[in-house]
Amino acid sequence: MNYKVTIDGKEYEYPEGTSFEAIAKEHQKKYDAEIVLVSENRRLRELRKTLSSDCTLVFLTTADAAGQQAYRRSLTLLLMKAVYKVVGHDKVDRAQVHHTLSNGYYCTLEGDLTLDEELLQKIEVKMRHYVEKSLPIEKRNVNTDQALSIFHGHRMYDKEKLFHYRRASRVNIYNIGDFEDYYYGYMVPDTSYLKYFKLYPYDKGFVLQFPTMAEPKVVPPFKPENKMFQVVKESIKWGDMLGVSTVGELNDCISRGGMQQLVMAQEALQERKIAEIAQKIASDKSKKFIMIAGPSSSGKTTFSHRLSIQLTAAGLKPHPIGVDNYFVEREDTPLDANGDYNFECLEAIDVELFNRQMCDLLSGKTVELPHFNFKIGKKEYNGDFLTLGEEDILVIEGIHCLNDKLSHSLPRESKFKIYISAMTQLNVDEHNEIPTTDKRLIRRIVRDARTRGASAQRTIGMWPSVRRGEEENIFPFQEEADAMFNSALIYELSVLKQYAEPLLFGIDRNAPEYQEAKRLLKFLDYFLGVDSSFIPENSLVREFIGGGCFRV
Repeated sequence: MNYKVTIDGKEYEYPEGTSFEAIAKEHQKKYDAEIVLVSENRRLRELRKTLSSDCTLVFLTTADAAGQQAYRRSLTLLLMKAVYKVVGHDKVDRAQVHHTLSNGYYCTLEGDLTLDEELLQKIEVKMRHYVEKSLPIEKRNVNTDQALSIFHGHRMYDKEKLFHYRRASRVNIYNIGDFEDYYYGYMVPDTSYLKYFKLYPYDKGFVLQFPTMAEPKVVPPFKPENKMFQVVKESIKWGDMLGVSTVGELNDCISRGGMQQLVMAQEALQERKIAEIAQKIASDKSKKFIMIAGPSSSGKTTFSHRLSIQLTAAGLKPHPIGVDNYFVEREDTPLDANGDYNFECLEAIDVELFNRQMCDLLSGKTVELPHFNFKIGKKEYNGDFLTLGEEDILVIEGIHCLNDKLSHSLPRESKFKIYISAMTQLNVDEHNEIPTTDKRLIRRIVRDARTRGASAQRTIGMWPSVRRGEEENIFPFQEEADAMFNSALIYELSVLKQYAEPLLFGIDRNAPEYQEAKRLLKFLDYFLGVDSSFIPENSLVREFIGGGCFRV
């Protein structure tokens, strides 16, 4: 029996049981990047799946977000197989993927081994050997009790703990030969797809470096992000200190009634960090402009308020300034490639007005600050006059604040730059990290629904554009910061879950955004939900769920 398959508006016929991989190979020449997944009638499928009905297919490559995730996931499985083969199961106590670093994952190995360049080279050679052999990446479905037993036997105790709280009765386990592991999300069909990677030693571990979506066949050189790494390292240390480094441990804490103490301890650690940054600023009288930048939903506004309180406690008089008030008039706003207003680029800001006013303030002049009226698309002046005295300091927030082109007229010594982001310190388990972008997207879905009446579908639809703006305007400048702050809270996804799930379930199954909603729902299903009533009013989480003491 043949089925009709529509691809790029053209109709083809294939026999029942034809694999999506075979169909993809016929069309691969039309794509620069390798096809690794397929969307069948807007449902994501692995290439090993076979044709069973008439359908419309869309191919996803490593240049697409979902394809890139599948590539990284599969390459992590390949890495773990090589690690356990080279070192030996009995000598590896824990092989862990910690977090994203540069364009890869920072990983560590613990056990009866010495992690040096020689061992790393052996692991990489073994990985490339497996790539050349085109070993199948297979999937089998087992019941949860069996999965618990399997991973206990493999000494992968984080996975065992994770499955203890799994609601579903079945689990998908992937394997390459005799090595099996669990990953949330889809995989490529075999190891031949995993050609592009590199291992780099770093700190006490190493980085598994990937290609980017922009250049999916090129592994970029490793660029250490030392400041970022130290911040995430500190957050991981906090998690270890609190006894919560994985979702299973967080669920343990919730089920045993320890959530309130965990929340208070985590909030205290964050407040101490904010106080340390404020003290550093206060100790240098030359600093008059606190420039705060970070990606979407990193908690910049709440952080700015909390920093201002700590600056006040240090004897300063902080004044908040939003760079958004310096937008050019709407008719002068640049357009993007689609003809829409591009509010993300630096040219959307009246840079010269901003610099003139900031320099006037620095020289002791009185300035009337603008307020941008977003309804009419113009700046207004409503008598908001400001003069800087000896103890006055400006707390300026905006996506371009780390870029010196925004404040080109200000002396460098007068600026103190802060980068803020929600850099996840919690892992699903030892081999599955939680992408920072997922946490920020969930935050934004919850906040936009509450403050803007925006649907989860609309927020998800806008997210790729938001991410492109971040890649261009924020991330390149993060290492120039004088201080970094991690706004991620170890408990927050258990709180956000209660707000995000109904919004995600509201997306129609036929909508283009449904695939992403389904993925996020599956991800949130790992977490036990908790009530938000005991979250402090000044918590960063309040910026998203509401009920906070700041106007955000």
